[in-house]
Amino acid sequence: MWRSAGLAGDAQKAETKEEFVKVTRRDLERLTTEVMQLRDFLPKIVNGDILGTFQKLDAIESNLEKKEEEIEQLRMDCEHFRARLETAQADCMREKKEKLDLRQQLNEAKQQLLQQAEYCTEMGAAVCTLLWGVSSNEEAVKSILGASKAVKFFTITAQTMESFVKSLSEDMKQQDLDSEENQFVLALAGIVTNVAALACGREFLVSSSRELLDTMMHLLGDMKPGLCNKFKVLMLMSLYNVSINLKGLKYISESPGFIPLLWWLLNGFGMPGLEDYSQLCFWSVQDAKDVKDLCCHSQVHE
Repeated sequence: MWRSAGLAGDAQKAETKEEFVKVTRRDLERLTTEVMQLRDFLPKIVNGDILGTFQKLDAIESNLEKKEEEIEQLRMDCEHFRARLETAQADCMREKKEKLDLRQQLNEAKQQLLQQAEYCTEMGAAVCTLLWGVSSNEEAVKSILGASKAVKFFTITAQTMESFVKSLSEDMKQQDLDSEENQFVLALAGIVTNVAALACGREFLVSSSRELLDTMMHLLGDMKPGLCNKFKVLMLMSLYNVSINLKGLKYISESPGFIPLLWWLLNGFGMPGLEDYSQLCFWSVQDAKDVKDLCCHSQVHE
């Protein structure tokens, strides 16, 4: 008990030492004098403007820190965009190179395609020219029509004729018509004419190749006067040969616009050197008239 009381007394003395400071009277008087002087002079030295300036300075420093943060963020964004730009430029250069490579490949493919087209045209012109000559033989025509690809051949013939006529232009010169393409189409038209000259050929064309007949009648109306006259003559000769067949004559004459087409050909192509062509037109018109009269007579008789 006594020991505990002694410890408490020591702690109280320690607290007393912490709460009081021992100074001399002279120091105390000097400190009091200085405080009084500061109280008198401080308002004169520190006024409102200076305090406002300090406040503004604090605000400026705060804004400066924000601006520095924004600048740092912009710097980081700039670095990011620069990296993206470099990546995009690299991609652009790679794509440009790929595009150039593809363009070169495309040009090479076009060149190869052109060479193949020229080769096919030359080969087609040569083969069809030979076949044109062979088709003047009746047995050869029967062999051609008996082949499994006969219908396909005349379908391709119609498509080739139509494609050739679409490629023609009004300002095309005669030397342009002395080409392999022109010879190719002339040979095809000659083959059709020779096939139609035979009874079995006319029957085949009327029964299995009406698309070819429709194409020839359509092309005769579309082609400009004075252009590819030999080709026109061969097509009209083919139609005339087909008209020898009764079914062929009936089919051709019943085609829409056939009679006006023939009269248009008669009136539009009466030029020197085409007398046979005009005569063929006349024969075709006469045959069409005869078949119509025959049909009317059959109906009355029945």
